[in-house]
Amino acid sequence: MEKGPVATRACLPNWVRTIVIGRNPRLTFVRILVLVVVSFVVFKFILLPIRVKGPSMFPTYTDGGVNFVNRLAYLFSSPKRGDVVAIRLAGPSVMYMKRIVGLPGETYAYRDGKLYIDDKPLDEPYVKLRCDWETAPQKLGSDQYYVVGDNRSMPRELHEEGTPHRTRIVGKILLCKSWFVSWLP
Repeated sequence: MEKGPVATRACLPNWVRTIVIGRNPRLTFVRILVLVVVSFVVFKFILLPIRVKGPSMFPTYTDGGVNFVNRLAYLFSSPKRGDVVAIRLAGPSVMYMKRIVGLPGETYAYRDGKLYIDDKPLDEPYVKLRCDWETAPQKLGSDQYYVVGDNRSMPRELHEEGTPHRTRIVGKILLCKSWFVSWLP
């Protein structure tokens, strides 16, 4: 009776060696190593997971859903009106997810629940629920954006909105289907 690796190989059925290990174990190991390194780089530095907490982005994004932030989205371009972005507040993991509705240098205000940018009503097809907000006109700085959630039916006092500087915008949110990431903890 043989001993060592030859005896072990003979014990495994042919299909197990072909499917699990492959015909060339060294090549399979290199492929797995490359996959692990690429996954680490992508999910550590390029795509950051973000979990939605709260109803401020409803109905576009639901509470508890997980999406990814593309950190390279604004490498060669500026954020645009309508983009849903992640905004870093403090530390590496505290971020808000909001929609950009006001661009640098613009003036925004709410009248009768409608958002006005530079005294013109803004078409917002993503706002599905009735809004009753009223605010005085406010001018944005040269590197500020006005961000707010899609659920404007909430009282304004309970809604997180703001005017973050460009340096606080981490990246653009990639819309993920909830069934795809529902298994994440």
